[in-house]
Amino acid sequence: LSRRQRQMCIRDRSDVSSISEQVLPSIVAIDVTAQTTTNTPFGAQTSEGTGSASGIIIAQKDNKMYIATNNHVVEGATSVTIIFNDGSKVSATVKGTDSSTDLAVVEVDMSKLSDSTKKNIKIATIGDSKKTKVGEQAIAIGNALGYGTSVTVGYISAKDREIDAEDSASVKLIQTDAAINPGNSGGALVNSKGEVIAINSSKFASEEVEGMGFAIPIDSAKPIFEQLISTGKVARPYIGLTGRDLTEQTAKANNLVEGVYVVSVEPFCSAEKAGIKAGDVIVGIDGTSIKTMDELNN
Repeated sequence: LSRRQRQMCIRDRSDVSSISEQVLPSIVAIDVTAQTTTNTPFGAQTSEGTGSASGIIIAQKDNKMYIATNNHVVEGATSVTIIFNDGSKVSATVKGTDSSTDLAVVEVDMSKLSDSTKKNIKIATIGDSKKTKVGEQAIAIGNALGYGTSVTVGYISAKDREIDAEDSASVKLIQTDAAINPGNSGGALVNSKGEVIAINSSKFASEEVEGMGFAIPIDSAKPIFEQLISTGKVARPYIGLTGRDLTEQTAKANNLVEGVYVVSVEPFCSAEKAGIKAGDVIVGIDGTSIKTMDELNN
């Protein structure tokens, strides 16, 4: 390496070190005990298991601290324990979950924390994932494999990746080659400024593929977290129709246009009030082209 390249490498390492020091007080490990039900030839059987994952301190209100994580981390939890950066532990409760986006918020009573822990931790700085560019540095911080908080470094590989999960709607994710392993779920993907730009979600990463981790953009997660903190639930607009995707081939075969074919409309709903009827084809909303039910729902 040339002298200039060596200097750049040294500077990059020191930058990651300083970013990590800035972000680590906002990252927690989460230990969960949960019940799972398995269907067997002898009927449904319930068992209890434990797991470890990650979380991000995102808010504090009325002597309560709120920690963001994934829904699959706390789903079915009977007990939740938070481990802070200084090693202290505290029990927590699940404030609210949203399975369709795989997001959740955990609540901690601040009165349970020591003064030293309160001084050591802080609320994460939230970035703007819309401004994130492919090729930018990405740093994944979380409780990988339950060994404790660790840091991995890579780049933003792609944006708006659609990964279909079994228990959620199609969501657009940020792809990164920063290593995201089991236990990183719910942890932070941060940029070179130490701002959280996404929530790591390792369940979307295939074990057969290297360098393809995925994270939920923070701009998509923020409104969900705000509702979960406020009410413990997520309310979504309800159109009130069932539809079917019309591909270009199907549309031509039926002398229709490409879009969403309206199969039925529920009475007294928004769709009916707007004059939408069965047999209509929805091709756009407010100037935005619509071709699938996923696009319509978004």
